[in-house]
Amino acid sequence: MAAAEKPKRLKKELRLLDVYAIATGATLSAGFFLLPGIAASEAGPALVLAYMLAAIPLIPAMFSVIELATAMPRAGGVYYFLDRAFGPLLGTIGGIGTWLALLLKVAFALVGMGAYISLFVPDLPIVPVAVAIAVLLGLVNLVGAKKSGGLQVGLVCGLLSILLVFLTGGAFEFQTAHFENFFAAGFDSIIATAGMVYISYVGVTKVASLSEEVKDPERNLPKGMILALLTSILIYLGGTLVIVGLVPMAELQGNLTPVASAAEYALGNYGVILLSVAAMLAFVSVANAGMLSASRYPLAMSRDHLVPRIFRRLGRFGTPFYSILLTLGTIVLILLLFDPMHIAKLASSFQLIMFALVCFAVIVMRESQIPSYDPGYKSPLYPWMQIAGIISPFYLVYEMGAIPIIFSLGLIVAASIWYFAYARQRVVRKGAIYHVFERMGRQRHHDLDTELRGILREKGLRGEDPFDEIVSRSLVFDLADQACFAGVVGQVAEQLSTRVHLSAELIISQIMEGTRLGATPVTHGVALPHFRSATIEQAEMVLVRARQGVTLAMYDPFTHEEEDEARVEALFFLVSPENNPTQHLRILARIAERVDEESFAVEWANARDENDLRECLLHDEHFMTLHVHAQSPTEEMLDKTLSAVDLPKGCLVAMLYRAGISFVPDGSTVLAEGDRLTIIGQEEGLAELKNAYLRDK
Repeated sequence: MAAAEKPKRLKKELRLLDVYAIATGATLSAGFFLLPGIAASEAGPALVLAYMLAAIPLIPAMFSVIELATAMPRAGGVYYFLDRAFGPLLGTIGGIGTWLALLLKVAFALVGMGAYISLFVPDLPIVPVAVAIAVLLGLVNLVGAKKSGGLQVGLVCGLLSILLVFLTGGAFEFQTAHFENFFAAGFDSIIATAGMVYISYVGVTKVASLSEEVKDPERNLPKGMILALLTSILIYLGGTLVIVGLVPMAELQGNLTPVASAAEYALGNYGVILLSVAAMLAFVSVANAGMLSASRYPLAMSRDHLVPRIFRRLGRFGTPFYSILLTLGTIVLILLLFDPMHIAKLASSFQLIMFALVCFAVIVMRESQIPSYDPGYKSPLYPWMQIAGIISPFYLVYEMGAIPIIFSLGLIVAASIWYFAYARQRVVRKGAIYHVFERMGRQRHHDLDTELRGILREKGLRGEDPFDEIVSRSLVFDLADQACFAGVVGQVAEQLSTRVHLSAELIISQIMEGTRLGATPVTHGVALPHFRSATIEQAEMVLVRARQGVTLAMYDPFTHEEEDEARVEALFFLVSPENNPTQHLRILARIAERVDEESFAVEWANARDENDLRECLLHDEHFMTLHVHAQSPTEEMLDKTLSAVDLPKGCLVAMLYRAGISFVPDGSTVLAEGDRLTIIGQEEGLAELKNAYLRDK
């Protein structure tokens, strides 16, 4: 069945620089090279202020997109967020509408080059050139996000370098007299102009549709998008100041090549050539970024059965082959059949509506209180930031007039028809908003929590998660005889009660109740009983190896009746503080990830002692074991206190195994012959230790 297929994930190839370049390149095009002349006709020299005001409504949307993208780094961006927050109907509307709006922007950028090309080749047919560039960019996209990201970095670096020359040269020819009668157009005209140029900034958020392909999205997405917005604001501020300061207002108003005109005043004919090259780079950059982002929408929707399954297939380079072909083909049709210069402006109102819904989606996800909703970056000033982000786009849409609103409504109706005609019977998924309803006594959708837990597992631990420390100090039971689950729980509770402020009886009750409610995961012969409590100060873990197995009753999570049983050889009991549920889930996800590795079962079965059992779980690059022996590189540690041993920065001796006993050492512990040290730390520090003490191995 299609529903059972596990979709292939896209390769994580995009670095921070790629994210920054894609977000910046998607922003600096028509908004800088075409719109200032049109904006001057409406606002006069106050177009500078209009550009600054236009950035304000984007800020809530950007922070909301960052939060959702770091919680759910999946292809599809706005589509995926709306689908998981509100359900597949709004997801379909958002996906189809945003995809089409992006394509119109790409076509607009490709045709927009015509104004600058005509400065040098007046008779060159623009549409064939635009189609050729679109096909070339489509081929680059087919060979991978890494290649497209590399192209984008080159384009943006070239663009920013030329713009820096332009801004520097323009500063020497600046005419303050051009700013006289700054507010002559009136406040209403300035606000209306801000609504028109607002679309200049929205490209910053488009990189979210590529979040599945971003390395370390919790770090790189926020940094890349925020840096891109700051860069764009500075370029628009400096650029519009220079343009107004160089070009007389009468010449600037209605000018479709305002940057080239300004460059002529500042740098002469060479300036016109240089800034025309910059314009080419900008338009190709926004087209590349738009095509890269747009092609992920059919892929994501196909995974969710909202469009035909062919669009989820990946080609030989690991890219969504058919989704890119559909995106490219549609762009070519738009170029050949329509006038993108007029239609693209209509799509701006739809994008504004989507931004409002994205802000609302953050409210829904947070208020759903799904434990596995775990954004790596949380939007500041919640919920006021989101409320402002919901209201301001609708105000700008109202200012844009009736035709863009009608166009947006048409997109909504068309996407709704597709949903009810094709997709509705293929999906049973609902959104996080049902979790909000559940809090009011209605219903919820459990599959979303399951999906988010899978994303948690994929994202892995965060730097502040004390997983290594928890495992290193964990209690260990190595059972040689067959045992029942209740008996094991009793033994664990007795020992665990000495570490946490809970009685053994209460620990037993919590674990057994969780098992009856179906909250104890069982996978690959391993059970993960767990719970959280407000009286626990720090997370603790107990590892149990059952050589002869433990039989565990399995319960239906809905009826809570026993329906099956499972035999397990390993049990990992985890208890955590109540106030950090997402960290608790990340630790569980890390255990499950380790258990799924092929090496785990063999290492667990062959472990010689409790220290080996701990190391089975710590099997990663953040720990190592050192044996202290004479006539070995570690001989210099003998008879020294631990505080006297020179460990690299960030490394810690978490456990010491001596004469069959494990304990947590302190600085006064004197190291002796035969000691085995479990050391945790950063990769660089551990590499230094291995080089110093394991060089003979």
